[in-house]
Amino acid sequence: MTTPLPTSPTTLIYSARALRDFGDGFIVLLLPVYLSSLGFDAFQIGIVATLALLGSALTTLAIGMIGTTYSTRTLLIASSALMTLTGLAFIASTITPLIFVIAFIGTINPSSGSVSIFVPLEHSALSHSVTDANRTRSFARYSVVGALAAALGSLAAASPEYIALTGITPQTSLQLMFAFYAALGLTAGAIYARMPRQAGQTQVPPKPLGPSRSIVIKLAALFSIDAFAGGFVVQSLMALWLFDKFELSLTTAGMFFFVSSLLAAVSMPIASWLATRIGLVNTMVWTHIPSSVCLIAAAIAPTLELALTLLLIRAALSQMDVPTRSSYVMAVVTPEERTAAASVTSVPRSLAAAASPAIAGALFATGYTALPFIICGVLKIAYDIALLWTFRHVKPPEERRA
Repeated sequence: MTTPLPTSPTTLIYSARALRDFGDGFIVLLLPVYLSSLGFDAFQIGIVATLALLGSALTTLAIGMIGTTYSTRTLLIASSALMTLTGLAFIASTITPLIFVIAFIGTINPSSGSVSIFVPLEHSALSHSVTDANRTRSFARYSVVGALAAALGSLAAASPEYIALTGITPQTSLQLMFAFYAALGLTAGAIYARMPRQAGQTQVPPKPLGPSRSIVIKLAALFSIDAFAGGFVVQSLMALWLFDKFELSLTTAGMFFFVSSLLAAVSMPIASWLATRIGLVNTMVWTHIPSSVCLIAAAIAPTLELALTLLLIRAALSQMDVPTRSSYVMAVVTPEERTAAASVTSVPRSLAAAASPAIAGALFATGYTALPFIICGVLKIAYDIALLWTFRHVKPPEERRA
């Protein structure tokens, strides 16, 4: 019998992320539709998004606290089990308070794949699996895999419309997609189970923040501003805006988010290439500001065509800071602090992001549909300027050696 070749931890992480982000790609569009079918209004949908992000933040904080006790592999398997239970719980629940509880406890992601309890664990594992020279490219590939999977997931969001043609009720067809989401979580857990037990662990035992504490706290504070801004336009709320303002069908909206995710995927290797020439911080800032300007312009665009064009330009630019940001955090701390740094920078982001969807939902419900987009764009520009000023002299190892 031939023994199967071992699979590297990075390949397993990429594979599991592809499955997770495929699920997020369709759930992010179907969530507002499903909740609307249960009688939720825009404000209540915003509350669900807020609770989901808040729960993710608290779970990530807990992972950061116990990350020195349990292996990364164990925590990833447990998170996958929670993903499976979340999908099944949404199917079984129709009572509003219970939906709120499930959103808080579970893994439903109303935004992009970069806001997830899985992310800090995978970041830590990846950073310990590659050299400094290859770190940004590794994170870029990780982000590309997620973006491409999310793009395909966006297309799958149209599935309920086709399932309903068979005579199945629309609500049941939506519930079948939540069942599919649960199955993806189960499969991702099986992939994580193939990782070596010590995958992602540094040779030096992980420690709480020490020498890098001040840098990480500053980064966490700035990232929180960015995340709070982004919470105003999480994808579920953007989809709701497109459904309500322009009466887009699920199929059309799915195609739009498919193209958006493809553009984001294409941009990430470019971000890696650009970072080797102008630096990680400069890449983060000078690609982010134009994307925020496009978002503000889209909010006041008079036609669907112009709004979608501006949003697609934004999509091509707005995610270029994702692999560079992840790489930068792992680069400016000591190896034994990476797990703690990943958690400390992720938790405030999630907490800050959790505050704004409910505010955006309230603004939508009162007719101020453009205001969340404008607030998001202005705050993100302020964040970019502050990040550039604060960290212009804090270089990662590869830039110090250049």
